[in-house]
Amino acid sequence: MKFPIALQLYSVRDDMEKDFYGTLEKVKALGYEGVEFAGLFGEKAEDIKKKLAELNLTPISAHVPYYDMLENPIEVLKDYKEIGCKYVVVPYLTEECRPGTDGFTDTVKGIRKIGEAAKELGLQLLYHNHDFEFIKIDGEYALDILYNEVPAEFLQTEIDTCWVNVGGENPAGYIEKYTGRAPVVHLKDFVGSNNGGPLYKLIGIEEEETEAKEQTFEFRPVGYGVQDFKAILKASEKAGASWVVVEQDNPSMDKTPLECAQMSIDFLKEINV
Repeated sequence: MKFPIALQLYSVRDDMEKDFYGTLEKVKALGYEGVEFAGLFGEKAEDIKKKLAELNLTPISAHVPYYDMLENPIEVLKDYKEIGCKYVVVPYLTEECRPGTDGFTDTVKGIRKIGEAAKELGLQLLYHNHDFEFIKIDGEYALDILYNEVPAEFLQTEIDTCWVNVGGENPAGYIEKYTGRAPVVHLKDFVGSNNGGPLYKLIGIEEEETEAKEQTFEFRPVGYGVQDFKAILKASEKAGASWVVVEQDNPSMDKTPLECAQMSIDFLKEINV
């Protein structure tokens, strides 16, 4: 299967903030067929929909903060419905509602609530993992608990292959584990390890300081790190995925975000056949 390839626009967020529509044009020119939003930067849904149609660029999905959706899901999600997104995604959990805290039980209930509201609008809710979901509760990964507790009707997966690897699991194997429930897969590459350092600072999240340690972890364009993307794409096909999405949280290798996005899609075009 030759997958259509989208770009998570968080990868080029500074460009989006400076020139929203011009950046969409550049993303299309790089060869991407779809986009996944990470904020609308004050632009109107109807204008975004019109521009995407002009570019023949598919709005696959959108990362929307958990608490924003929880408070008033129908109101928050209706813009993404109007734009034409098929999926909306819980992108990240702040510390107080993660697995291993007293808040996690309420988080699971909240995600179901959002998933039910999304379904009312004709949208499908996905969950985008990091590595903190790979702690075990009574011998089971918290990520698996979430998917067991919330029916597939209301929650499907957006496996982030980088964070699965950092969490200690094989990305290809984990994608296949959710065959039939993995419509969108995040392709993300990296080198090094967090070595106990403040890893989430690398994606712009300020967390409580830990003891300073050497930080060797670095995000990379797809194909320029340690990931086995041939195996990941094969697993995505077996799992029934319909889209793969490139994401690079921070640029590297002395390249700009758009240059990194170009490197990623050029690599994928060579192996995605």
